[in-house]
Amino acid sequence: MSDNLPPPPPEQPQPSPWAPPAAPPGKPQRTGLIVSLAVGGGLVVAGALVALVYSLLDSVSDSIALPPARSDAPYSGPYDEEPYDEQPYGEDPVEEEPVEEEPEPVASGPAAERDVTITKCVRDSLIGWQHADLTIVNGSGSPAGYVVFVEFLDAKGTVLTGGIATTDDLAPGASVKVKAQGVGEVPTGTTCRVKQVTRDPM
Repeated sequence: MSDNLPPPPPEQPQPSPWAPPAAPPGKPQRTGLIVSLAVGGGLVVAGALVALVYSLLDSVSDSIALPPARSDAPYSGPYDEEPYDEQPYGEDPVEEEPVEEEPEPVASGPAAERDVTITKCVRDSLIGWQHADLTIVNGSGSPAGYVVFVEFLDAKGTVLTGGIATTDDLAPGASVKVKAQGVGEVPTGTTCRVKQVTRDPM
């Protein structure tokens, strides 16, 4: 008779006294949604704080002026003055007086004018300009340069125009031929005259 008894029912798990109460039937659980929203909001706030801190640090670093780099050149920076030679203690520096060189004399007048000869005084037939051909002979004892001023005069002796001839480094006793060209048209019969000669020793 004992073999015909039904087996005992399986043991049902007992609910824990600390477990949250079961949700009533028909209402879905929203715990996962609330946790997801809390975590997402925290991440958004943290990202905003990081961006704010980064922008503040960037603006502060731009406002700080870095000192200029020091140049490797000697005597640069605030000490740009030339280095000075130290004088022995108790001795005053001795200043040297500059030595002025005397200029070489420049000869002008009759002595220099004797070195110049007018060899030809010609009026150009096409443009009517006058010129004088000159020969210069260095009558001094050293090489010299010459500047010769020539005047062109009409038949009444009135100066119409002038010309200049130059030469340099002419050896003593040497001669050279130069031309003094007048500027502007002059009438036929115009004559030439040496006005001034400057002889400059080289």
